[in-house]
Amino acid sequence: MTKSLRERAEDTTKEVQKILGVASGEHPKEIADAIEQTIINALLEERHRCADLAFQCCEEDQDKAHKVAEEIRRVNTALVANLSSMR
Repeated sequence: MTKSLRERAEDTTKEVQKILGVASGEHPKEIADAIEQTIINALLEERHRCADLAFQCCEEDQDKAHKVAEEIRRVNTALVANLSSMR
């Protein structure tokens, strides 16, 4: 079964706490939130970069480039909406 982003952030929180030698009760939600937000930001930045590259790579066919870039941005918007609803 695939883990959710939140589950991955919580697992990483436990690993970080173990590495640092701090008690598991010390700010686990705040740490998991920070990790989760960092992952989300990285995903969003990469989606934008992919859309920009798609647009640049298809310069000879601007209509195709525009369609590909718009599809990437549409998926990005759906991703943000889904992640926001999970909070």
